[in-house]
Amino acid sequence: METHDIAVIPGDGIGLEVTPAALEVTRAAGRRHGFGLRLTEYDWSCARYLSTGAMMPFDGLDRLRGHDAIFLGAVGAPGVADHVSLWGLLIPIRRAFRQYVNLRPVRLFEGVESPVRAEIDLVVVRENTEGEYSEIGGRMNRGFPEELAVQEAVFTRAGVTRVLDYAFDLAARRQGHLTSATKSNGIVHTLPFWDELVNERAAVHPGVRWDQEHIDALCAKLVLEPGRFDVIVGSNLFGDILSDLAAAVAGSIGIAPSANLNPEREFPSMFEPVHGSAPDIAGQGVANPIGAIWSAAMMVEHLGHEAAATEMVAAIAHVLAKGHVRTRDLGGTAGTQEFTQAVLAHLS
Repeated sequence: METHDIAVIPGDGIGLEVTPAALEVTRAAGRRHGFGLRLTEYDWSCARYLSTGAMMPFDGLDRLRGHDAIFLGAVGAPGVADHVSLWGLLIPIRRAFRQYVNLRPVRLFEGVESPVRAEIDLVVVRENTEGEYSEIGGRMNRGFPEELAVQEAVFTRAGVTRVLDYAFDLAARRQGHLTSATKSNGIVHTLPFWDELVNERAAVHPGVRWDQEHIDALCAKLVLEPGRFDVIVGSNLFGDILSDLAAAVAGSIGIAPSANLNPEREFPSMFEPVHGSAPDIAGQGVANPIGAIWSAAMMVEHLGHEAAATEMVAAIAHVLAKGHVRTRDLGGTAGTQEFTQAVLAHLS
């Protein structure tokens, strides 16, 4: 039996609840498809930060480097500023391991109520290591009337080109349609540069129909006509916002998965649900495990077990379509474990 070495970081809040659920489903799929998991769990979290002053140890990245993949539950907790928790754990992992594609599929499952009437099956491809989330900038004159903050956006030809090529290739394998998120009418340097590179890469992918939308109009159209989109590619900030919006349009952010990919496989990729740590419901056993299970399915596919991944997502779809078991965010009363058991029953 093939065994995959997985680093597990449950993290904070509901990450501690949905991570075991997702891994339980993954093990069940592995038994059916002939692979196993060797798990190494790391307690890197805001709790660790509050006790030690660091989200992860100084050699944390070296510890992760040899794993086949990383599974992350959630990051964030009251009492620790969000920029501290993210820049202390999640973002260093993404950048050290060149996980420059953040892949976020969005789908409206049968049986799930959406605030819009449409068929939704799209993927947001987010540039994941540069753009608006750069480290360049600073603060001056703190506490004085002339206090200022400067944050520089960084768009490189190499960084934009590689994520655009990934998005065009993905669109070619799907419905052949790519939409680029931009705001080049108002942002005078970085987004016109982005648009130029989209035009360049489109010429290399002639089989893909493409268009571009300004981010404000795109957000409106994603609500009004989500069914028109196939693959949406955007910068770090735009992709982040669009994927959360699309998840809400598809019924709940609790459903949304994501993958932080190093497509060249030189480093481990990382898989995580989009929903965050949700401290308001943490510890109650009511968190929706779908985003985590679907993220685990993306990890399984990345590891080479496409049939198993398809079966995991099909099990989620089956439970939702039956309509008897659904979590609170989807209008039901089931807890995390009850929903997980329903998925496992379909896999058995």
